[in-house]
Amino acid sequence: MPKVPKSKSLSLADQILQGDSLRSSGRVKSRGRSEDEQEYVDEKLSRKILQQARIQQEELQGELGLTPQTRRPPATRLGPSTQDGDSDDEWPALGADDPAEETGDQVDVDPEDEKAIEMFMNKNPPLRRTLADIIMEKITEKQTEVGTVMSEVSGCAAPQLDPRVVEVYRGVNKVLSKYRSGKLPKAFKIIPALSNWEQVLYLTEPETWTAAAMYQATRIFSSNLKERMAQRFYNLVLLPRIRDDIAEFKRLNFHLYSALKKALFKPGAWFKGILLPLCESGTCTLREAIIIGSIITRCSIPVLHSSAAMLKIAEMEYNGANSIFLRLLLDKKYALPFRVLDALVAHFLSFRADKRTLPVLWHQSLLTLVQRYKADLSSEQKEALLDLLKVQTHVQISSEIRRELQSAESRDLEDATPAMSLD
Repeated sequence: MPKVPKSKSLSLADQILQGDSLRSSGRVKSRGRSEDEQEYVDEKLSRKILQQARIQQEELQGELGLTPQTRRPPATRLGPSTQDGDSDDEWPALGADDPAEETGDQVDVDPEDEKAIEMFMNKNPPLRRTLADIIMEKITEKQTEVGTVMSEVSGCAAPQLDPRVVEVYRGVNKVLSKYRSGKLPKAFKIIPALSNWEQVLYLTEPETWTAAAMYQATRIFSSNLKERMAQRFYNLVLLPRIRDDIAEFKRLNFHLYSALKKALFKPGAWFKGILLPLCESGTCTLREAIIIGSIITRCSIPVLHSSAAMLKIAEMEYNGANSIFLRLLLDKKYALPFRVLDALVAHFLSFRADKRTLPVLWHQSLLTLVQRYKADLSSEQKEALLDLLKVQTHVQISSEIRRELQSAESRDLEDATPAMSLD
């Protein structure tokens, strides 16, 4: 490889005199230069180096049998002309990671556990409300309200969206229904800033979005909406899509799983809009609980939000999925307020008069509570739990729970610190 010709270094005065002040001069190699300092080559030599590297890469691919048809296409592609001009770094393309590693594609569900959980499901579940149902109710209420207040002479009707706005967001729907990667339309990004964002969002028909579009929408709405509004988006748009995807494919799409994780940007809205409604519905399946519960295991969640969620789950009507979420939250080893611990103990003690055969998940949840917080339980609570084990027993787990309770020290109620506020 030819060496770069060196030019003689001139002083600044000589360069000014010769009129070469704008001409780039060669680098001067100094003896005191550190090894970390970078060396630069000119443009012509760089081009030759890249050309040789490209030739070597093509030869290597030819030896391995990689034809141009079999090469992996780039992950990021340009979208349609309706998209805005943001940089590609702002909206990176998904799919680079292995979905199986993130979502646990192969979710092994024990048929016996699944049947046991179905015994505790709500036999008459309430009808699931979607965003379309909410929007139509609001439009009907608004029309009724305006029709009552306005006089018949004025003839004013309920305010409707501008036809041009409707046309724009119908076009946004066409983009989102085929979206794979790239940038999003600007008209979609401004939806969280609109006062009637739910009505405008309804025009884009969220049920027809692709999974990748749902992920990008979750990024935008979780970042720009307030907690109460983000909760509505999670509950009316994200949660129904996730449950439908699990029911149809027996697993969760990688992009939807990423959307669940991104939704934890607002943990309060995540619990109120996804986890608690799922538990209250009484129709949460074992597969749904395992997949959504893995988000709790993988992500960091503030203690107050988790404590409030455990308190709510402990007070609601029992179904098998509740035990899974309680066990996963207890496994995070928070320093829980005594108010939450007392509610959890009361939750398990409420099964003393229950004649049903409780699933293994219930016993595992009780064991996790005892293992993690046995030192924070009072002597009265431990005695009550020991009496509970005489009624609700498991061949292997009950003996372990009894051993943990008998080997732990009790908390001193006089020195107990007041419980933190969970409001």
